[in-house]
Amino acid sequence: MKNKFLLILIFCFFLKPGISYSLVEIDITRGNLDPLPISVSPFFTDEISEEKIKKNLDIDNLGLEISKVIENNLSKTGLFDTLDKESFLQKPDIAHLKPRFEDWTLIKSQVLITGKVTSKIINEKDYIKIEFKLWDVLGAKMVDGFSLTTVPTNWRRVGHKISDKVYERLTGESGYFDTRIIYVAEEGPKTQRVKKLAIMDQDGFNTKYLTLGNELVLTPRFNPTNQMVTYLSYFRNMPRVYLLNIETGKQEVVGDFPGMTFAPRFSPDGKKIIMSLAKDGNSEIWVRNLETNIQEKLTDHPSIDTSPSYSPDGKYITFNSDRSGYQQIYVMRSDGSKVKRISFGKGIYGTPVWSPRGDLIAFTKLHKGKFFIGVMRTDGTGERLLTENFYQEAPSWSPNGRIIIFYRETKTDDKGQGFSAKLWSIDLTGYNERLVLTETDASDPSWSSLLGN
Repeated sequence: MKNKFLLILIFCFFLKPGISYSLVEIDITRGNLDPLPISVSPFFTDEISEEKIKKNLDIDNLGLEISKVIENNLSKTGLFDTLDKESFLQKPDIAHLKPRFEDWTLIKSQVLITGKVTSKIINEKDYIKIEFKLWDVLGAKMVDGFSLTTVPTNWRRVGHKISDKVYERLTGESGYFDTRIIYVAEEGPKTQRVKKLAIMDQDGFNTKYLTLGNELVLTPRFNPTNQMVTYLSYFRNMPRVYLLNIETGKQEVVGDFPGMTFAPRFSPDGKKIIMSLAKDGNSEIWVRNLETNIQEKLTDHPSIDTSPSYSPDGKYITFNSDRSGYQQIYVMRSDGSKVKRISFGKGIYGTPVWSPRGDLIAFTKLHKGKFFIGVMRTDGTGERLLTENFYQEAPSWSPNGRIIIFYRETKTDDKGQGFSAKLWSIDLTGYNERLVLTETDASDPSWSSLLGN
């Protein structure tokens, strides 16, 4: 299952190399009440060339579709106010060559994105070349841009890559648009759900199903270093941990584990899998080296220890345990030493996940019959509850540590109907909460790292 992104040529233009050009000031404790006005001009296409006539390559609509991807990505962040194209006073081709900045100032735009799409024939195969420029309207200058050549089917990824570049340049933070989300696709009545592994782009497009639904699948998790995933499945009622290469489709069994296995997750270097194993009625944290197949028990306590997650530097592990009498969040060194409880609020805490930045831990909390998704610092201070609902859990971080995706279930009625499970996202302010569209019901999401080239 290949997602090949062939870059033939890249030109980058930096007027001030190494200097962060941030127009958006982000405060994680409140919503962005004044989004930055930004214009995404439709990417224009050159007139039909001899090469295009020869290969019959239709690129007329690609420019408009690429600009829509960029516009949708940026508007969903809550940080940008993408202006209506009907208000634009300058044609896309002229604006790309040299904007008339007073026209964009007139509609109160502070940033302008322009682009151009042309067709190319390389070794008798169709390619498209995309040029992108980022303009500071108030400063009346171009601040960034690049050009790349790829196969036409990769046009959506081009839009995501441009979105990442714009986001990084304007906020000073890395983007998260050229990524994928793996999740459990669910169909059928609540008592007879068919569950399959599914993967999609972060904006909900290009969905692919990785399993057939013949076996129960749970808790898919991405490897932080590549497009490998691990997940739990039941083969003849026996729990198995699998590894699946998204690019090649190759699948292998990590091991058959007696008893119950919970939530396998990769170490930051991708060389180990940490999980919870239940033996003889007791659940402990174990780690398995994928290169040596040596397995080591990290906790040894009569209480239930589960849901482990590494810190991004691999030095610490967070997990939840009921060793204090009811379920709370703990942190320990990666060798299992120096266990410390960090959550002391009212309620039951679970599913802790370390932020890619290393500064926060996301969690699920049950209190007074409601489920919350929240974050706290790694020492347990600064707890903030971002969203509450009837039932929601399984937070997963975007690769830049700015957005959390999770799933939410609805109640059933007296007849057992009305149940659904959907993916939702929320940023660290707690103000930008959005439904993530999927083809079916969905649960247990996991966010990939940036895809690279």
